[in-house]
Amino acid sequence: MLLPAKAEVARQLRRYRAWERVMLAAPADRTVRATFEDSGYTLCVLMGKRCAREAADAAERYLRTNVVTYLRLSRPHLQESPPREQLERPRPAGAVRRGPPAAERSPAGT
Repeated sequence: MLLPAKAEVARQLRRYRAWERVMLAAPADRTVRATFEDSGYTLCVLMGKRCAREAADAAERYLRTNVVTYLRLSRPHLQESPPREQLERPRPAGAVRRGPPAAERSPAGT
């Protein structure tokens, strides 16, 4: 899995937060709103999220932790797999694996 450089994540997160403050100060300004939405979209693409708030949270979490911890926290399906014994299905007590019946055996083996 490819992850973005932390410096780029930090730069885009700062940009997003700065435009967020400007947008909150002037919510009616369409240019400001468009630039804020563009910065949110960039952060979404960078962090692989669908929502700008989720992307900002993910970026902050990514910057706080190392890569391994971030992956464990953000992608639980990448956790270590259970031991092999837990993955195998138990067999019934009397079950024994047998080969094909005598009529289906190849005559080459005799």
